Amino acid sequence: MNKPILKCAIVDDSALQRLSIVRLIEKHPSLELIAEYNNAIEAKIGLETTKIDLVFLDIEMPIMSGFALLDDLTLKPQIIFVSGKTRYAFKAFDYDAVDYLHKPILKERFSNAAHKAVSNFKMKNNGAFDENDFIFVKSNLKKRKVFLNDLKYIEALGDYVKLITENDSLIVLSTMKTFEGILPEDRFLRIHKSYIVNLDKVVRYNSKVIELENQQLPLSRNRKSQLVEALTASLKR
Repeated sequence: MNKPILKCAIVDDSALQRLSIVRLIEKHPSLELIAEYNNAIEAKIGLETTKIDLVFLDIEMPIMSGFALLDDLTLKPQIIFVSGKTRYAFKAFDYDAVDYLHKPILKERFSNAAHKAVSNFKMKNNGAFDENDFIFVKSNLKKRKVFLNDLKYIEALGDYVKLITENDSLIVLSTMKTFEGILPEDRFLRIHKSYIVNLDKVVRYNSKVIELENQQLPLSRNRKSQLVEALTASLKR
């Protein structure tokens, strides 16, 4: 399967910082650098006339900040904020940022942020996930990689969710709604207020439960028709 290539732009008034991001982009197989801008005014003109999928955006710049630039844009690409200060992090996510990278940027953090952007791009463009695709989750204060092919189901636990994989389970501070938005809808379905299931793991079902290999999960009455439709579609993949 062809891997998507995201067209990227860098907006930063620091030449050294732009160079560091350029090098990281050039080494990433799913990113392509299209443009560099040293101020938000030039960036606004460029981003309105050039197709860009992902912008690495500095926040503190002369004349116009990164936030002000986004407020002025009609069409907003995915944004990864880049800043030497942490105090803007909460505001950054009000702009639906993919991630917030702190200068100097570590290679692993850059890779994680880029992976999120690529995953978002795939979902938006109806790109199918393959068995090598994965998500990152934070469990026990550590980032964990979870391959979608191994994820059996997700269970709601109050303010947390429990991810059940083929080999173990992880407790994550998150919501079911968040995972509904992250996971590809052609492979995962919320079958109950407390459960999201990997459709590929369903062995059989009736009007009340679905069966996995060694487990049963409750099926909400109003979700049965969605399950039938989703399973039918999955057979055609």
